[in-house]
Amino acid sequence: MVTTTVHLMRHGEVHNPDGILYGRIPGYHLSERGRAMAQRVAEHVADPANGFDVAAVVASPLQRAQETATPVAEALGAELGTDERLIEAGNHFEGMTFGVGDGSLRHPEHWRYLWNPLRPSWGEPYTAQVARMAAAVKDARRAHEGREVLLVSHQLPVWVTRLSIEGRRLWHDPRRRQCSLASLTSLRFEDGRFVGLSYTEPAADLLPGAARTAGA
Repeated sequence: MVTTTVHLMRHGEVHNPDGILYGRIPGYHLSERGRAMAQRVAEHVADPANGFDVAAVVASPLQRAQETATPVAEALGAELGTDERLIEAGNHFEGMTFGVGDGSLRHPEHWRYLWNPLRPSWGEPYTAQVARMAAAVKDARRAHEGREVLLVSHQLPVWVTRLSIEGRRLWHDPRRRQCSLASLTSLRFEDGRFVGLSYTEPAADLLPGAARTAGA
């Protein structure tokens, strides 16, 4: 029996002081805390005591994903690959703040994009995200059969991929996503068949509000 694991990692925290929905806009880089998150995951994955056997690191082409993946690849002595299929979901509201007050929703011209939250009508369909992510996962699994591979992507594509592989509906409440910054959603396959999933947060103590929560 051949066991292969594909880890889907969400990038670290982004420097975004204006609260813009940045989506696929280039140039958004990690914050200082985001860089610390990436380094924490790199150390976690490279530590022999944790039992990882990562053969390759592949990332979305967006800067925040590349910056997250780089220290992981360096820690493992692996070449960093890029896969366009791991990119963030497309979204009509890119470059805007999203909300009713001073956000984009106060302008009626945007309301027509909100008619169908099940698709969703404001951006790339969930089914399209799953299709490209599933293809990337399949190719990574086949290329590194018997080992592990780490794919750095973005919250929504990772989450809907998990929903799909678990046989759950794709439309959901964004507030209920289990996919924190720098988290690992690990898909395990045996002889090419999905057999289980685990979720870990190697940088949990660096998450916004973590110190406050710990002290509560």
